[in-house]
Amino acid sequence: MKHNKHYSTLRLILGDQLNARHSWFSKQDDECVYVIAELLQETGYVKHHVQKICGFFLAMEQFATALQQAGHQVLHLTLDETKDFNDLPSLIVQLCRQYSVTRFEYQRPDEYRLLEQLRDFEPDKLIKKTIAKNISKKEWDTEHFLVPFDELAKRFKPGKPGRMETFYRKMRQQHNILMCDGQPEGGQWNYDADNRCKLKVADLEQIPEPLVFASATAAVLERLKRHKVQSFGEVGTHLLWPITRQQSLKLLNYFCTHCLPYFGQFQDAMTANSDHQWSLYHSRLSFALNTKMLHPKQVINKAIKTWQENPDVISLAQIEGFVRQILGWREYIRGVYWSNMPGYESMNFLNANGDLPGWFWTGQTDMNCMRHAITQSLQYAYAHHIQRLMITGNFCLLAGIDPDQVDQWYLGIYIDAIQWVELPNTRGMSQYADGGMVASKPYAGSGNYVQKMSDYCPDCVYSVKEKETESACPLNSLYWHFMENHRGVLQNNPRTALVYKGWDKKGAADRDAILKRARWCINHLNTL
Repeated sequence: MKHNKHYSTLRLILGDQLNARHSWFSKQDDECVYVIAELLQETGYVKHHVQKICGFFLAMEQFATALQQAGHQVLHLTLDETKDFNDLPSLIVQLCRQYSVTRFEYQRPDEYRLLEQLRDFEPDKLIKKTIAKNISKKEWDTEHFLVPFDELAKRFKPGKPGRMETFYRKMRQQHNILMCDGQPEGGQWNYDADNRCKLKVADLEQIPEPLVFASATAAVLERLKRHKVQSFGEVGTHLLWPITRQQSLKLLNYFCTHCLPYFGQFQDAMTANSDHQWSLYHSRLSFALNTKMLHPKQVINKAIKTWQENPDVISLAQIEGFVRQILGWREYIRGVYWSNMPGYESMNFLNANGDLPGWFWTGQTDMNCMRHAITQSLQYAYAHHIQRLMITGNFCLLAGIDPDQVDQWYLGIYIDAIQWVELPNTRGMSQYADGGMVASKPYAGSGNYVQKMSDYCPDCVYSVKEKETESACPLNSLYWHFMENHRGVLQNNPRTALVYKGWDKKGAADRDAILKRARWCINHLNTL
């Protein structure tokens, strides 16, 4: 960090702000230095998957190099240079002193904790004692999302964000996406009913081989070891995820060409019987999007253009399902996050307080669905939305796991997990801890759902057809225990009321046996 040059402006770039098209970079300024820094603060707020740390650090390094090649003044600091700084503000103070800057600027962080940290930071007061200059501070927009930050408060009311489907339709209209003469393309807004197909044996052979990359991890891993950074999961000598804009564009093009034709149809499907079971037809663009290497509108436009050029290969249902995830769900979740923080991260509507089983960190469980989803997550730092919602998430919901522990696991294990997107998906959609802000009902399912959408059940130790025996699928009894335990809350919900009619028709002895099995499972979660 020794450098004698002085700069008038210091601009901070966080690891999820790798947006090459930001207006900051429209012109060169030799009096402005950009700082991209690896920080122990960011490796330690939760325990991260090693691929997640490698992915961010490598992408930050590549972005710094790209800015330098474009003629900008860049300071890329590794853990070796920042190890003595307890937090981000202390590093900024030192840099402002060292380079005699008079102006500190940053892009608005997408995580509440970082936004508070930077807004509370007053460089002028901290540095004035040693530098006889005033230091100003300015916050910029990240210029990434389709809903401007200043509009979020107008669209999302605290505690009452509205339903995603309503928001999604308004976004379609506002941005004229998949619209024709003011009406939705094809005459309907949503093709979700067409996109719930299970993969059959004949379908497995056509699953495309995933496009992966090979960025060397040795240097990052050596730094993590040197600075005693704790992590978990697997990583090899090379990282398979994109770490540059060019690689991200290649992945986008590959998805549109090879995966989009079947994306919608099989977006909820799961299989244990394919070499490509972890990737299937999913885009795997979330890391590139969430680090801002790609812009959401760019991704949407590319996918729509591919559909328009190949209408005989890609149906409307496929493209609509993909657009809904980015234009609808991604933007909606961000609105829920910012309109309800900081209180949202402590919500626990169902008063769940159980401990996460130890096998969430190893994958060593006899439950085949859980073993596959967790092992895949440990191996790739990735699982698709149904694995997260209806396998691991569903289990935690039914077992009554403390949402704090669930959040920490999801935030740590997935390479695309940044709190603004992770928290509402986990605590809201998955765990119903927000009491129904995001989901109109708890997304609870028995083993029947897993059997319907996957081929996990035939090879499982447990029987998906049984409910109360020792060999019964734990999800079956846990489901009914969950519904009975929360009857007071859920019985009057129009989307769950019918469930209780079927449960109440069972004989008292059958209900007692099922609930007894569930209580045993809850008391022995670590042995399942």
